[in-house]
Amino acid sequence: MLLSLSIRNIVLIDKLDLDWHGNLCTLTGETGAGKSILLDALGLAIGARGDAGLVRNGAAQGTVTAVFDISENKAVLAVLEENGIPTDTMELILRRIQTADGRSRAFCNDAPVSVGLLAQLGSALVEIHGQNESQALTDTATQRRLLDQFAGIDEDVRALEQLHSSKLQFERRLASHREALARAAEEADYLKNAVAELQTLEPHNGEEETLADQRTLLMNAEKITADLDEARNFLGGDGGVETALNAALRRLEKAAPEAAGKLNGAVTALDRALIEAAEAREAVHAAASEIRHNPSELARVEDRLFALRAAARKHNVGCNDLPDVLTQLEQQLNDIDDGADRLVEMEAAYDTATVAYREAAKKISEARIKAASELDHCVNSELVPLKLDGGRFETRVDVRDIEAGGADGIDRVSFEASTNPGMAPGPIARIASGGELARFMLALKVSLAGSGHVGTLIFDEVDAGVGGAVAEAVGVRLHKLAELGQVLVVTHSPQVAARGDFHWKVSKTSQSEATVTRVNALDAEARLEEVARMLSGASITPEARAAAGKLLEAEAR
Repeated sequence: MLLSLSIRNIVLIDKLDLDWHGNLCTLTGETGAGKSILLDALGLAIGARGDAGLVRNGAAQGTVTAVFDISENKAVLAVLEENGIPTDTMELILRRIQTADGRSRAFCNDAPVSVGLLAQLGSALVEIHGQNESQALTDTATQRRLLDQFAGIDEDVRALEQLHSSKLQFERRLASHREALARAAEEADYLKNAVAELQTLEPHNGEEETLADQRTLLMNAEKITADLDEARNFLGGDGGVETALNAALRRLEKAAPEAAGKLNGAVTALDRALIEAAEAREAVHAAASEIRHNPSELARVEDRLFALRAAARKHNVGCNDLPDVLTQLEQQLNDIDDGADRLVEMEAAYDTATVAYREAAKKISEARIKAASELDHCVNSELVPLKLDGGRFETRVDVRDIEAGGADGIDRVSFEASTNPGMAPGPIARIASGGELARFMLALKVSLAGSGHVGTLIFDEVDAGVGGAVAEAVGVRLHKLAELGQVLVVTHSPQVAARGDFHWKVSKTSQSEATVTRVNALDAEARLEEVARMLSGASITPEARAAAGKLLEAEAR
């Protein structure tokens, strides 16, 4: 509920601070005094569209601050939590700054927020009904929500939203999996052939380098073998190096005893050289035995090497990556098989979610249809005293095909009405004049009062065009409505004004060549004078004061 409203430099209001007392507040004043300015200012604080024209002439900016008690407003608390806005107390401060250059800034509990968030909070805090508009009540989503409130199925609808969200999630996952399986199926033949080829090839990491070395050796084996044979001839045989070394060693060994040790180094060196030559001869012999010119082995190595390189080119990788490619392709084939099993599981989960949604949606639809009839009865019973005895209210529930159901169910809810006997009901926003529409809205809000309306309801001249007993009936119903919430009524009807728990009067005065709008809370004496003025006009007669006194006394009783 609204606790206070502070306005600075908005149109004709230079400075205004209002505190709320009681549940039903009546706001009166002569035509043109500025009552609409007050509502425009409040609208600015709750997210209405800003405009540079709202800033008081000569001021750089205008500011509106509204303070609300949100202790019982679960919708607002949920929005604050969702947007990470702290609520240390159960008071919510909404502030809007409108500059003269057209810019606008919004704040919630002194934290900067978007105007969109401000409007979201405002719609859950205040509901405004004017003669020519009924704002939330003409919105189809709100009409459905109000019927749900009347039916007492809010929690069921929230649960349905979760079921619908789960159903959509399963549906998206299932569609994505089916697409993946379809793509995989198109590639299955290719995968099978590729896997079979690689499995037959059995590639190994590092195999290409080994085969390349083998190929080089085999290609040059014939020449290498000839070189080895010639090397063996040099090392061995009668003319070989070993024969020469042996001859030299024998000569020196024979002469050494007479050389007084001078030949010992040479003997040792020749002996070592002879050993090295023998080892070299054996190494050459070993190499010659290992290297053979083998055309068939060369063909085998080349076939293997070329097969590996061809497979690598086919898969656009290096030869060393072929084992990993084989593993990946085998996994893709396994995924196709596993995907079919997963598809069965996902289809079962989707079917389960769909059945749960359908059952819940049908149950909610049945509850709405039943509640619609009861709501119609309640609203229509309110029409006669509101001088709409020829009118009729009808809540229409069109049940759609289950497949077309959404997060709020399978129903399209709309409020319709007619104002004359025999007239077919039509959309409530287009059926009548502003005054008739406002009274339809009042009847509806009274009927919905027990199901919980928003914190603050504002009716702008809901009593337009009526007087006497009808105006009295409007006042009674507004008072009844205020028993369950906070109501502000802008009125020209003394019968309605007298019903308020407290009374604000709007007036326009001139100060220092500037026109300003003032809003004053009236005490008992001032209130008597204002109601008398509303009864008699500019000239207040004793009879008007007496009549005003009776109206106020009737309310007091």
